[in-house]
Amino acid sequence: MKQKILIILLFPFIGFSQQNNSKTTDSIKTSNVFILGEVIITNHQNKDTLNRITSKTMESQNKMEVSKALNMLPGVSLTASGPRNESMVSVRGFDLRQVPVYMDGIPVYVPYDGYVDLARFTTFDLAAVDVSKGFSSVLYGPNSLGGAINLVSRKPFKKLEYDGSLGMINENGYKGNINIGSNFGKFYVQGGFSYLDRNSTKMPSDFIPTANENGGQRDNSYRTDQKISFKIGWTPTEKSEYAIGYINQQGEKGNPVYTGTDTQNSLLLKPRFWQWPNWDKESFYFISNSAFDDKNSLKTRLYFDRFKNTLDSYDDATYSAQTKAYAFKSIYNDYTYGGNLEYNTKFIPENDLKIAFHFKEDVHRENNLGEPVRHFTDNTVLVGIEDIYKVNSKFTLIPGVSYNIRKNKDAEDYNSTTKVISDYPSADASDAFNAQIGLFYQLHQDQKFGATVSQKTRFATIKDRYSYRMGTAIPNPDLKPEKATNYELNYTASLFDKITFQTALFYSSLSDAILSVSNVEPGKAQMQNFGKAEYKGIEAQLDYAVLKNLSFNANYTYIERKNVTSPIIHLTDVPNTKVMGTIKYSPIKILLLIASSEFNSSRFSTSYGTRVPDYTLLNLYASGQISKNFSIDAGINNIFDKNYSLVEGYPEEGRNFFVTLRFFNSN
Repeated sequence: MKQKILIILLFPFIGFSQQNNSKTTDSIKTSNVFILGEVIITNHQNKDTLNRITSKTMESQNKMEVSKALNMLPGVSLTASGPRNESMVSVRGFDLRQVPVYMDGIPVYVPYDGYVDLARFTTFDLAAVDVSKGFSSVLYGPNSLGGAINLVSRKPFKKLEYDGSLGMINENGYKGNINIGSNFGKFYVQGGFSYLDRNSTKMPSDFIPTANENGGQRDNSYRTDQKISFKIGWTPTEKSEYAIGYINQQGEKGNPVYTGTDTQNSLLLKPRFWQWPNWDKESFYFISNSAFDDKNSLKTRLYFDRFKNTLDSYDDATYSAQTKAYAFKSIYNDYTYGGNLEYNTKFIPENDLKIAFHFKEDVHRENNLGEPVRHFTDNTVLVGIEDIYKVNSKFTLIPGVSYNIRKNKDAEDYNSTTKVISDYPSADASDAFNAQIGLFYQLHQDQKFGATVSQKTRFATIKDRYSYRMGTAIPNPDLKPEKATNYELNYTASLFDKITFQTALFYSSLSDAILSVSNVEPGKAQMQNFGKAEYKGIEAQLDYAVLKNLSFNANYTYIERKNVTSPIIHLTDVPNTKVMGTIKYSPIKILLLIASSEFNSSRFSTSYGTRVPDYTLLNLYASGQISKNFSIDAGINNIFDKNYSLVEGYPEEGRNFFVTLRFFNSN
C-alpha cells in the first residue's frame, strides 16, 4: 500500500511529453504527416498536445495499438468489451458509437453497431492520431456526438525514406514492420507492411485459478494482425494535391473466457467459448484538394470500405466441436461507400468559409452458417457550413451548423422456426440538426483562451434498431437520434520556453439517450430514447523541459457521470480519476531512458454496481542508437505484475517485456 501511495504522490513531479518537445526530436517525426488526411478547424490544433499523439511518442513507449496510444491523452480512458475481447476507449465519457473513428478523415467504424475494435488497428504506419472532444469539425460528418478520432497516415518528404522494426514480445510474441516512401517533387509514393503475432498474454502471478483459467499463459488469448497500406499522390501545384490510397487489414483472435465471481453475470455459469478466425478490413480511397485560385478550393474524399468477420462459438474449452444449442458460426460481410465535398472560400475578408456535403451508404449482411443472408442498408446525408471569422488579431469566432438525415432502405428479419426471411415494417427517415460555436482569444503570444458550445447528435445503429440480442430484446426501428450539448472552457500557457500548461473544463448534457429498457414484454428488453445524463470534469497537462536532456510531463483527468433518468443504473467503464506521468532522460546522446506511470480509480463494470478496483502501473523503456541507421529498444510494462482489470472477470496482462531492433533513414 505504501508503494502505491508513493507512486501516486510522485505523479505531479514526473513525466515527459514528446508531443510537446516539438522543437527537438518530435519536429522531425511530425514532418511525415499526411496533411491532406487531417480534419482540423484551425491550424494551431495540430500542435495541441491535449489532443494529438505523434508517431515518435507511440514508438518510444511501444504503443502498438491505437487504443493504448490514445490512452496517453487526458480525457481519454482505455476501456474494453471483455465478452468480445475488444479494445476501445472512452472520450470524456462517450464511447466509440458516439466518437466515430476515421482514417485520413474517412469513416472506418463498423456499419452494424458503430463500434470498432481498436486493437485491430495498429500504429506502425501512422504519423499521428488526433482526437476532437465535443467541439469537433462538422466536416467529419454525422454521429460525432462526443467528438471524433482521426488516424492520420504518413507522407514522404525525401527522395527515399524508410523505417521499420523487428521485435519480440515476451517469449512467444513477434512483431515486424516496414514503411517506405519516396517523394519525386510532384509525385510521391508511400507503402507499409506490419505483422503482429502473439500466442498468448501472460497472467499476473497472483491470479487465483478458476474453473476456466488456471493462470500462467491466458487461455485462448492469441492474436495475429497484419496490415498492408499503399498511397500514391500527385501535387501539380503548391496548393493542389491528389492521392489514392489502399489499406488491407487481416486479423484473427481468441476470446478469453470469463474468470470472475459475479453471481449476477450469466457468463459465470454459462461461459462463452468464442474465437474469431477472421476480422478483416479493406479500404480504397481517393482524397484531393483542388485550388482554383488563392481564395477558392475544393476538397474531395471518395471511399469504399469492406468489413468481413467470422465468429465461432464452440461447445467447450477444447474449441473443437459445435454441437450444443449455443454453438454457432456467425458471418458478417459488410461494406460502406460514400464521399464528401468541401468547398473552401476566403472571398469574404477575414472569413475562412467551408461548405460540406457528405453521403454514406452502409450495407450489413449477416447469417449463421446454414442460414440465408439478411440484408440491412442505411443511407446517411449531411450538409454543413463552418466558418473561421477573425474579428481582429487576437479574437477568432468559429461557428458551424449541419443538417443530417438517415434513411433505412433494407431491413430483413429471419424466423429460425419457419426458415423464412421477411421485411421489417418500414421506418420513417430520421433527421437532426447540429450546431456549434467557438470563441478563441489570444491573450498574448504565450497564452490562449477558448470557450465552445456544441449541440451534436448520433443516429441509432442497425444493431440498436433491429437486433434481437440472442432472443432477449425487441427491435425498435423508430429510434430517434441521441442528443448532447457540450460546453468547454480551455486555456493554454507557455512560460520561459520550458513549461507548457494546458487545461479544459467540460460539461455535457445528454437527452434522448438510447438505453435498454427492461421488461417491455415479459423477460424482454427494448432499446428506447429513454435516458438523460450529465458528464462533467476537468483535464490538464503540464510539460516541463527541465534540462536539455531531461524533461517531464504529467496529465490529469477527473470526470463525473450522472444517470439523471435512473440514478440506480450505473454508467460503466470510465474511472472518475486518471493520472499519467512520464519522465525522459538522455544521459548521453545515443541513449534515451523513459519511465511512465498510470493511475486509474475504480470503475463500474456493470450497470447494477459491480466494480473493478483502482490500479497503478509502472513501465520502463530504453532506446540506444547503435549506429547511424539502427537502434535497439527494450522495455518492461507493468513492472510490479499488477493483477488488474478494465472489465470484471477479464484480467489484463501481467508483467511483460519487449525487445525491438529499429532501422531507419528518416529520423
